[in-house]
Amino acid sequence: MRRALPALVLIALVVAIWWASVALSGSVIFPDPARVVAGMWKLALDGSLWRHITASLLRVATGFLLAAVIALPLGLWMGRVPAVWRALNPLFQILRPISPIAWIPLTILWFGVGDASPVFLIFLASVFPMIVQTSAGVQAIERRYLDAAANFGVPRSVLLRQVIVPAVLPEVVVGMRIGLGIAWLVVVAAEMIAPRSGLGYLIIDARNAGNRYDLVVAGMIVIGLIGLLLDWLMRQLERLPAVRWRYVR
Repeated sequence: MRRALPALVLIALVVAIWWASVALSGSVIFPDPARVVAGMWKLALDGSLWRHITASLLRVATGFLLAAVIALPLGLWMGRVPAVWRALNPLFQILRPISPIAWIPLTILWFGVGDASPVFLIFLASVFPMIVQTSAGVQAIERRYLDAAANFGVPRSVLLRQVIVPAVLPEVVVGMRIGLGIAWLVVVAAEMIAPRSGLGYLIIDARNAGNRYDLVVAGMIVIGLIGLLLDWLMRQLERLPAVRWRYVR
């Protein structure tokens, strides 16, 4: 509780400034915290909030897991084979900075308006950080580990399983944490083309249907809180015995 107190005080201060700003400005459009909580409570009671949260989490989980299945083996391959890294890295560095929003017209053309489109955008958002971090982790392995394994005649399969993977796991966890954060970050853009569900759709629909800015802000707060929870869950991977060696002080 003592460690969380500074953060709680800061959040309370931000809410107080928000409340005072709306009250002093006399705004009838931008909501105060009470209206946001009331709107969120109403969505929670009628079940729509949980439906939107579930839809967003399922899409993010699907896109993120697909990205991990492709990115982790590819990153290991790139890190181990310099020729593959030289061939693929420039392409990935060109694609990586492109915003997922820029892909929306092509995504609609390829996948239509459905669940596949937001999943593809989330996949694009998370795959490149994992590839880059994993390949960089392999390249950063201390040479003496590899030389020692070579001196003992360790087969490649054993070298990969007992030397390379344990050495690169902390970097893999970092890449997954960054990838999941970016995947959740683009959920609003991804669900602009979703079939009437998800937190991104909730925000866009609340804005278009009568300027319900209380629901817009409520959706933003829910996205932030779930993002905090997801980051905390990913950080728990750092406590695993196979990963913790990098973080032991």
